[in-house]
Amino acid sequence: MSDTPDVPETLATYLRLRGLKAPNRRRKRVRIDEDDPAAPFMPGRDPHSIDSVLADLTKKSGWDPLLAQEDLLQNWKEIAGDETAQHTTPVGLNDGVLTIRCDSTAWAKQLQLMRSVIMTQIAFHHPAAKVSSIRFLGPDVPSWKWGPRTAPGRGPRDTYG
Repeated sequence: MSDTPDVPETLATYLRLRGLKAPNRRRKRVRIDEDDPAAPFMPGRDPHSIDSVLADLTKKSGWDPLLAQEDLLQNWKEIAGDETAQHTTPVGLNDGVLTIRCDSTAWAKQLQLMRSVIMTQIAFHHPAAKVSSIRFLGPDVPSWKWGPRTAPGRGPRDTYG
């Protein structure tokens, strides 16, 4: 780039700035192509907001359904209501089936009867989550199968009836 090929560019710049050696460079005129999106002062070159950049990124990456599902689980209180949210906990969303854990079997049965209302709320507030059905689970029941000396078979329950 400088007059002498054996002089590094940094040294040539230093000499030129000190006035010791004038550069003999020819500047080439660059013609701006109208179709080049990277050209300066072209449409679309303005800075974008971080919100629009992230929205484009999630759409291109295919993350929109996953983010909508996570948003649904986080906003369960707004969908179900305050009292219902106190007695229920969303456990997960797999293959379009939303699983809800309830405090009691009474709450599970009541919510099964209200399934269509809850599905309507979900479809209205979170359509991108693609929930196809809801599964309500009661509380975990104690297991008779525990300990190192568990015998195979029905166990002590066979004496109940």
